[in-house]
Amino acid sequence: METRIRIGWNKFRQLVPLLTNKDISLTVRGRLHSSCVQSSMLHGSETWPVRKENEMALQRAEMRMVRWMCGIKLQDRVPSKGLRERAQKDCQACKLNTEDAMDHNRWRKQIRDD
Repeated sequence: METRIRIGWNKFRQLVPLLTNKDISLTVRGRLHSSCVQSSMLHGSETWPVRKENEMALQRAEMRMVRWMCGIKLQDRVPSKGLRERAQKDCQACKLNTEDAMDHNRWRKQIRDD
């Protein structure tokens, strides 16, 4: 799990000039984050065993990245829900949806069908 989070942070750092650019709307930056950074973090997640601590680690990393994108520090005491609304990212994109992202049965069915 640490590897996937590290890959997400590496992708985030590559895109920092775009993700922190105040000239680009927060909506576009949120979409860019979802499509590039989040997809790299969740790549292959259908085969992972679902554990609560792994899910929480991914959510913490996700919120740290969103805070950096928005230019908000923890000391500002802005709740995560408020940040998601600012970036206009739907809550399903910020939260790991274990039923969709880590659905082992769907992965098994694909193997059987092939």
